[in-house]
Amino acid sequence: MEVDRPGPGEDLNTSGETTVPRQAASVIVMRGGDATLELLLVRRTPQARFMGGVWVFPGGAVDAHEGEGDVAHRAAAVREVFEEVAIVLADPAALVPFARWITPPEVSIRFDTYFFLAVAPSDAEAVPDGSEIIDARWFAPARALEGSEAGELLMVFPTIKNLEVLARFETADALLAWAATHEVRPVQPRVEGHGETARIVLDDDE
Repeated sequence: MEVDRPGPGEDLNTSGETTVPRQAASVIVMRGGDATLELLLVRRTPQARFMGGVWVFPGGAVDAHEGEGDVAHRAAAVREVFEEVAIVLADPAALVPFARWITPPEVSIRFDTYFFLAVAPSDAEAVPDGSEIIDARWFAPARALEGSEAGELLMVFPTIKNLEVLARFETADALLAWAATHEVRPVQPRVEGHGETARIVLDDDE
């Protein structure tokens, strides 16, 4: 069983009614080919009410005009990467499904987030939008995890758990080969406790 604290802005639901999760998409932009593996992480502005100051993969909610289902998630993924760090992912169909996380029902702001892998264009330069995103850096997965454990990089539970999976691979090509045959199943942690004692719990079978 894995346990962590709720992230910044993840207030627990006190109304008694479960919030329907909003559809969202996130992109693990990577580079390295057959030589190494580096991933792009971005830092949200500390002024944000939700996940302020947190290092995450680029992404956000699906807009209504983007439709529904897989096409909508891919469209949102490409749009968010461009809006947040000015990287153009030309082909939404080239995104490779990697994971799906659903916010616990005990949390008031919920997302059903699809994570995709994307190879960075050869000339990609991550430029933070300066508003929602204030920093963007490339990390080897193990280095990002070290930064989280040392308190240098503020991260939330799904990012950490995804990085632990990503750290198993030495190259971007090896990760892509694995993901091409990997079945994505939804992961939904739960919350135990209240107030200062609240903890996000992920059972071993997930």
